[in-house]
Amino acid sequence: MPSVPRRHMRHALTAGSWPRMAAGAAGLACLVLILGAPFLVLPLATGSMPSLDVLADPYLLGVLRFTLMQAALSALLSALFGIPLALALHRTQFFGRHMLLRLFLLPQALPTLVAALGILAVFGRSGLLSQGLAALGLPRLDIYGLSGILLAHVFFNMPLAARIGFAALSAVPNESWKLAGQLSLGRAATFRIVEWPAIRAVLPGILTLIFMLCVTSFALVLVLGGGPAATTLEVAIYQSLRYDFDPGRVIALSLTQIVVVALVLVPASLWTRSAPAMFSLGGRVQRYERPGRLARLCDIAVIALGLAFVLTPFAAILANGLKADLAGLLMQASVHRAMVTSLVIALLATVCGLALSMALVFGAASRRLGASAFTMAGSIVLVVPPVVVGAGWFLLLRDVGAVSRLAPVIVILANAVMAVPFMMRILKPALDGAEATQRRLALQLGLSGMAYGRLVLWPVLRRPLGLAAAFGLALSLGDLGVVALFGSQDLVTLPYLLLQRMGSYRTDDAAGLALILAALCLVLMILAERGAGRTERG
Repeated sequence: MPSVPRRHMRHALTAGSWPRMAAGAAGLACLVLILGAPFLVLPLATGSMPSLDVLADPYLLGVLRFTLMQAALSALLSALFGIPLALALHRTQFFGRHMLLRLFLLPQALPTLVAALGILAVFGRSGLLSQGLAALGLPRLDIYGLSGILLAHVFFNMPLAARIGFAALSAVPNESWKLAGQLSLGRAATFRIVEWPAIRAVLPGILTLIFMLCVTSFALVLVLGGGPAATTLEVAIYQSLRYDFDPGRVIALSLTQIVVVALVLVPASLWTRSAPAMFSLGGRVQRYERPGRLARLCDIAVIALGLAFVLTPFAAILANGLKADLAGLLMQASVHRAMVTSLVIALLATVCGLALSMALVFGAASRRLGASAFTMAGSIVLVVPPVVVGAGWFLLLRDVGAVSRLAPVIVILANAVMAVPFMMRILKPALDGAEATQRRLALQLGLSGMAYGRLVLWPVLRRPLGLAAAFGLALSLGDLGVVALFGSQDLVTLPYLLLQRMGSYRTDDAAGLALILAALCLVLMILAERGAGRTERG
């Protein structure tokens, strides 16, 4: 095959970058419109401007300190427990390991109210552990306050840290494991030489992602905070909007949150720009070391403890849900409508989220000046308070008299935007890997346009797209924050119906709906992942 001149190759590599930049710019414009418009709508609709006096308020300064402290502690504890679990999972081969990894993604997608019910059923004052302690004559657990917030955040984010660590270990070349086996490296030497470098590469990304998720945590802090001493910026924003209706203060607090988190996000993003895929299930890896019986037992114990910690609240949800009249619930017309509404919103939000994410990912891969802004845009979504976004759009639609008519559109777009950061973390490493290994060869073979996408990109992106779609579906199905503002008799989703049943003290119905919603999220995630794996063969 004749060689391609270097100047022609350079021109070919950059020829398709402008369409990618255009796609990224379009996706970025959509994000700016959806997230930025409320910051303009609130002061214009209410005549209030941001008040900088909040920064001199001792109470709000205490709220800021508590917000940062609980987020930092949650990130550290999640990584401290998640990394050993990732190591144990990777070192141990057993049937159902991939199913376990799928289960570890479910806490992130469940409604926070459902998860809080499960946590309280296990760790609350009337929970299983407290009953056991009381039977032994010991005091009951009190998880309200900082301890409850940390417990709930670790429940949500420790499995996420384990999945990220497992993906990083799966990205280690098989030759490294084979060489470690040939050299008969022990457990400590294998960790120091092979495992720790892989974990160290993604550890900043783990800490940063969990930190951002915990900074913007709202429902868990509201339920488990226990009072003013355990209040975060997100809760303070909600209180200023819901009770005081002070838009100027709301915007000032929101900007404070965005700036503070950005000071952590920007350097961490530069540090972790070469991290591997964070949400994959990992490929087939053959490990050749022969651990001793004690080491194997330790790995099994770590997996058992991690599995028990994650699944015990789900078991409580299952037990309480089975006490409800599930057959009667499924026959109710209101449940049918809520289920159909949730599925339609989830499907449309997932499609929109994938389109936005792919646009930003292709923009980031354009290799043009400023392309890194597209990657940063996907992360900034995590720090924008959803309460402010929903309130701004609510006021805008209220002024034009179109709240009920356009509310489903806003809910779909908000759910799509919320899924973008996670979808990008799934899709970007896969695209970067394909570009790094196959793009030059494809151009030498004359592949471009649709042929390049079909023969080069689609085989690589097929499974990540399925995983991203699964996560988007589950995340949208479990959303309550935006729907709580727009929900009405004409717009009722399963989480909103669950909130209504809880508010009317129909606890059995609420437990049954929580079980239905959890099962629906899990089934859709499994079907989406398996469907992506069979697309090419079908």
